[in-house]
Amino acid sequence: MASNAPAACCASGFRHEGTPAGETKDVNGVTTYITYPTDKKTEKAVIFLPDIFGIFPNSQILADEFANNGYLTVIPDLFQGDQISVEDMNSGKVDFPTWLPKHQPENVEPVIDSTIKYLRETLGVKKIGAVGYCFGGKYVCRYLNGKIDVGYTAHPSFVTHEELGAIKGPLSIAAAEVDSIFTTQLRHESEDTLIKAAQPWQINLFSGVSHGFAVRADLSDPKQKWAKEQAFCQAVGWFNQYL
Repeated sequence: MASNAPAACCASGFRHEGTPAGETKDVNGVTTYITYPTDKKTEKAVIFLPDIFGIFPNSQILADEFANNGYLTVIPDLFQGDQISVEDMNSGKVDFPTWLPKHQPENVEPVIDSTIKYLRETLGVKKIGAVGYCFGGKYVCRYLNGKIDVGYTAHPSFVTHEELGAIKGPLSIAAAEVDSIFTTQLRHESEDTLIKAAQPWQINLFSGVSHGFAVRADLSDPKQKWAKEQAFCQAVGWFNQYL
């Protein structure tokens, strides 16, 4: 494994304040959050593959920021209405052993395939990047085999070395110092795998933060806030270079 399976830390974090600026619509039977850049251009797009909380304010506000930086951004509901709720997380009702088997590649990938088809055929998108947080990171790697053009992931979960080694495009990773999923050992092993893959790659390690920081940081903590913002800048810079 290049990163371990999700654990309890995947269900921790802070809800961010703000009002999403995009719209939520049905796209081929999939609930999808769509947010446009100011110029409304659709030549380049970002598919936002979220963590276990799916489409919720934190992911929507981040998606809006990608749009503010010039990229049409969409968040498909990877979980088809079965995302983990913040309320269940806060009350300790999250049951990963029961939840995870229902959200394997055979369940998730048809949603991503449908989203890519919509972007290319309906919206006329020419180049597609993908961002993946935690759960979504696995699918950034799996789709960077020619189905998307550029990838970015923060603290990815349960990526295999085979998936990582098979990438066919540029990949950037934001990692947390404290992470039982993307551990120090697995991070170093991933470096070796990426070198062998011979594609442009980047791993930035952020001190003093833990798994989930790039989307669920405690923004009242200056260290976490800075790391979250820099991880976002890392993603935008990567897309500006390669997308």
